[in-house]
Amino acid sequence: MRRGRRRSRGRRRSRGRRRSRGRRRSRGRRRSRGRRGSRGRRGSRGRSERPLQGVGGNRATCLTSVRSPGAGVSSPGRPGPAGSDTAALAQLPPQPPPPSRAQTSPGPASGAAPNRRLGSVRGVSVPQSPPGHRARLSAPGTSRLSSAAREELRRRLLGLIEGHRVVIFSKSYCPHSARVKELFSSLGVDCNILELDQVDDGASVQEVLSEITNQRTVPSIFVSKVHVGGCDRTFQAHQSGLLQKLLEEDPAYDYDLIVIGGGSGGLSCAQEAAVLGRRVMVLDDVVPSPQGTSWGLGGTCVNVGCIPKKLMHQAALLGQALTDSRKFGWEYNQQVKHNWETMTEAIQNHIGSLTRGYRRALREKAVALVNSCGEFVEHHKIKATNGKGQETYYTAAKFVIATGERPRYLGIQGDKEYCITSDDLFSLPYCPGATLVVGASPAALECAGFLAGLGLEVTVMVRSQLLRGFDQEMAEKVGSSMQQLGVRFLRKFVPVEVQQLEKGSPGKLKVVAQSTEGTEMIEGLYNTVSFCRVSGGRMNTTGKIPVNDVEQSSVPYVYAVGDVAEGKPELTPVAVQAGKLLARRLFGGRLEKCDYINAPTVVFTPLEYGCCGYAEEKAVEVYRKENLEVYHTLFWPLEWTVARRDSNTCYAKIICSKFDNDRVIGFHILGPKAGEITQGFAAAMKCGLTKQLLDDTIGIHPTCAEVFTTLEITKSSGLDITQKGC
Repeated sequence: MRRGRRRSRGRRRSRGRRRSRGRRRSRGRRRSRGRRGSRGRRGSRGRSERPLQGVGGNRATCLTSVRSPGAGVSSPGRPGPAGSDTAALAQLPPQPPPPSRAQTSPGPASGAAPNRRLGSVRGVSVPQSPPGHRARLSAPGTSRLSSAAREELRRRLLGLIEGHRVVIFSKSYCPHSARVKELFSSLGVDCNILELDQVDDGASVQEVLSEITNQRTVPSIFVSKVHVGGCDRTFQAHQSGLLQKLLEEDPAYDYDLIVIGGGSGGLSCAQEAAVLGRRVMVLDDVVPSPQGTSWGLGGTCVNVGCIPKKLMHQAALLGQALTDSRKFGWEYNQQVKHNWETMTEAIQNHIGSLTRGYRRALREKAVALVNSCGEFVEHHKIKATNGKGQETYYTAAKFVIATGERPRYLGIQGDKEYCITSDDLFSLPYCPGATLVVGASPAALECAGFLAGLGLEVTVMVRSQLLRGFDQEMAEKVGSSMQQLGVRFLRKFVPVEVQQLEKGSPGKLKVVAQSTEGTEMIEGLYNTVSFCRVSGGRMNTTGKIPVNDVEQSSVPYVYAVGDVAEGKPELTPVAVQAGKLLARRLFGGRLEKCDYINAPTVVFTPLEYGCCGYAEEKAVEVYRKENLEVYHTLFWPLEWTVARRDSNTCYAKIICSKFDNDRVIGFHILGPKAGEITQGFAAAMKCGLTKQLLDDTIGIHPTCAEVFTTLEITKSSGLDITQKGC
């Protein structure tokens, strides 16, 4: 018994000693943690050099409101006064808890609705974050808030989350936070950002936020009161479309998207957005030209651009084919002539069918079409004015401007009274006769080319250079090929006056022109004077809307695609692609951007010029001449041999980057069917086409395209490239 009592007492003493040691160790750890936490807070406070942005001396919060830069927006490029949300939000008043909701994830007591998540957002696998420091919230328990102060801070945070569509809790130095901010900015979404490293009570905010979200890292993102998560989960939600569902637009807006302009780019964007389930309106109205020409839905390309131009180009090619046909044995005695009225009537009938098809497609996709001009009057609000002067107001979450370009008169005496533009030419009810084409853009040379091909006398007046923005070696070769067909070029001259000598259809006009290099004046007599579109080229920056690489203007919810966007290729397929990809990024969770560098195009002059990638001058500017190799050759199409056409007019060249495995960065061809050839090589360039791959490709014989599989002569070699036989 005594031994039992002694053992029992020993056990109790041993247990007591162990408990005492455990308590002392625990106290030591807590003291150590407290010192480290205190040092961390002091260090963080000391590193913050930026002034706090609280209102009225309140240093409790530093809140940045990322909003549209203008209030009364008369145009996207001219923002008005800043909004007042920052001041209102920086002072976070205590608010009552939100109504209780069923929670879908463990968290604080009832009323913490922001802790709810979409199950599929929670369930996705999180990929590795990009390199960089991930900011981590302080461990719970480092701040010494009283229960009342903690509850007040919780209510303030919940009030912030409940009261705003997007809230980002961030740290100014965190690269992951920066990525998320850029994402919402690219989507044109207003978001409110709280920089936790720039507030005095940041540690307390971090601790309470960690309790609300069960997340200890930043950024911490709330969208429509739902905690989406951090950087990785936000991007996954964007790619899967879940983020877009959370960002369902405010029903106070009439539409999710309003597109101003019913051309190729605008219609592409509108229809894609409608397919993605959005409420879309298109505003389209055409101001008649000074000669009274107007048209329907479809924009420049369908009505007064690509479509009628290519068809008239084809008419001219048929005339050349008639000439060649005699050499191939075709015999005909009757005089062959061209009927302008028959051609224009057939082309306009086809255009009408295309316009009706566009209207039908919009109806099928439930896109509202309003024939009015749009004008921005407030944030997210436009005024639509129809042809009768009636005004209607519409609101939308986002806007896309796709108004395209129109030909410009020079403002000289007699131009609007007696001259036409390319807008009028394609539906002109009479043959234009001897024509002066003013300008050297692709549209100008194309119009001059098919008029000459139809047998008319054509003169082109050029202010400076042909095809500005294109490869200038190719541009000069285009000009030479047109001269062989009888087109006359007046270089370094601009018209200063147009006089009407005779009325008629056509009449007779006298044009006075002045040299751009001196005082020399010349005069000429013509039946028609046409000013052509300045667009249709690679780049033009006059009167454009500046946009970034996601087509976003200086007003975050306003975008621009097509010819109206500054610094972008003025090409219909580019506008179509840009509009479609923009809609997918805004409403479909996609990230792809339009590739403006490898955009193929063709100038439909009588001898077509196709290109993709860099012009030689631009390639030298970007890569430096010593880093490039240019392969080139003249070639003689087989079809031209029997017809006895010139053997050294057609030309092909590629520009290769030496230090990128001789990757083809520029493709150029002047020859028959250049458009068909260029399209195929453009796809290959998107896949990383190299000179070796071209050499390894078996050509199709006899074709023009096969010349690219046999290129051997480089410009640097100086060897002769003239052709002497098949």
